[in-house]
Amino acid sequence: MSSPARSTAVIGILGGMGPAATADFYTKLVATTPGSSDQDHLRTVIWSDPTIPDRTEALLGDGPDPTPWLLNGGRVLREAGATVIAIPCNTAHAFVPRIADHVGLPIVHMIGEVARHLGTMSPRIHTAGLLATTGTVRAGLYQEWLGRFGIRLVLPDDVGQSRYVMTAIRAVKAGARDDATTTALLARAAQGLTEQGAQAVIAGCTEIPLGLPAEVVDVPLVDPSLILAHALVRRATTEGLAGQAEKG
Repeated sequence: MSSPARSTAVIGILGGMGPAATADFYTKLVATTPGSSDQDHLRTVIWSDPTIPDRTEALLGDGPDPTPWLLNGGRVLREAGATVIAIPCNTAHAFVPRIADHVGLPIVHMIGEVARHLGTMSPRIHTAGLLATTGTVRAGLYQEWLGRFGIRLVLPDDVGQSRYVMTAIRAVKAGARDDATTTALLARAAQGLTEQGAQAVIAGCTEIPLGLPAEVVDVPLVDPSLILAHALVRRATTEGLAGQAEKG
């Protein structure tokens, strides 16, 4: 892939949900960008606002609506010169319809990109498993997008969702990302999905890849943050090549 450096794009990262996941996403964006020097990389603005209310609590009716914070973050990024927005938080995408027409910038939809990626995998994915926050699960975000590609989604049962997945997510947010107990909880949840026929497991919360190494899962572990990073680089590279063609 050509270097996207000549692109006019300025990536705006609407982050802080949580801070470690935002840092991890930017690391993946840098690692994904082809190039051999500083100048080959993309201009990026990061707004990491950890005061954004918990997205799952909002979706379950137990906390304030984070939409005003997300709108404010979009405004900050736009005024800072961003030309496109990336949101490295799966659950926050439940609120994208509320902000998309108001931020004044295109939002690269992480969950849509994951669905497209699964649709291109070989051998073909008929059934995928999802490890995500209860908010993401209840909002039906992945169910809707994967359904467009004819992919069935399997989920942990209520006990597994609460005892394994959410416990592990909270542990990563609390700093226990390399903790063996956290990894064991997520591995057990992933195993439950493969036993239901999952041919791939989606790490559908940006904290999950921080606590679940791909090698402990029996099937491909799909990392939405990494897929989002690739999508942004493709977009920027396309813009850069188009700009060069216009100048030529």
